Amino acid sequence: MLQFDEYKVKLNNLLPQLDELEKALNLESAAREVDFLEAQSASDGFWDNPENSQRVLQKLKQLKNKLESQEKRRASWEDMMVLCEMGNEEEDESLLPELEEEYNALIQSVESAKLQTLLTGEYDASNAILAFHAGAGGTEAQDWAQMLYRMYTRWAERHGFSYKVMDYQEGDEAGLKSATIMIEGENAYGYLRGEHGVHRLVRVSPFDANARRQTSFASVEVMPDLPEDVEVEIRPEDIEMQVYRASGAGGQHVNKTSSAVRLIHIPTGVVVSCQTERSQFQNKDNCMKMLRAKLVELQMQEKILPKERIHISNG
Repeated sequence: MLQFDEYKVKLNNLLPQLDELEKALNLESAAREVDFLEAQSASDGFWDNPENSQRVLQKLKQLKNKLESQEKRRASWEDMMVLCEMGNEEEDESLLPELEEEYNALIQSVESAKLQTLLTGEYDASNAILAFHAGAGGTEAQDWAQMLYRMYTRWAERHGFSYKVMDYQEGDEAGLKSATIMIEGENAYGYLRGEHGVHRLVRVSPFDANARRQTSFASVEVMPDLPEDVEVEIRPEDIEMQVYRASGAGGQHVNKTSSAVRLIHIPTGVVVSCQTERSQFQNKDNCMKMLRAKLVELQMQEKILPKERIHISNG
């Protein structure tokens, strides 16, 4: 049948792209690295250093996912070729919807994998730390900051990433004043680093009884979650540490102890805070992660003009 022959032509034209993708993803090297890391994880004393063992296992998972994804694409291609043969032999048009669905899914998977090959920056493969800050404008800006927060957390969920809240300051009446989250998954920073900058929203205000058009601003900082072996010079005397009682969700324990931590990097004026963990030690550890990431991001952004994104709602 003509429709199945057309799909066979499409699939044959797609095969060279699968071959090129395999080379671009450097899968032969990835397979060798998997063998090496699996041997390392099975060696004596592997768990003596928990931090190193976690990094090894995370890297192993990423490499296996890359290999399995390409295997699935190959298997899908072969299954569709068989489906075309069956459709032609039996002249069964009922197979066409399934064939179309699988073909579109394969195309989407190939395009997604091609994008991954472009993420070759130094920290592109890292987790991403996102910090949201409402601009001037009170409730309007705080509501806009929360909209951005929801947008990026939902994006993470839809694309198979996980996220955890590192800090969250609620707005006075609605929205949020500031928040920091970590989005975890392969290439999270590579996908999101272009979102760094000031975001602007123009809309008819839901908080204005006269329904006037308002402009709101909020900033989004995107920073890489740096591996522990990346050296960032932070002298103890350059840090001012403040502790305070946490507010918001977390139960009574959060509000009764001074578990929240704020770190100020004196030379740059960078301020980071965390109050989501129950212990002061954990909050300080998260603050140090954010501070290291911010200082590296500052270096990377020194010669890049801030970006502004415009969102217009006609509602």
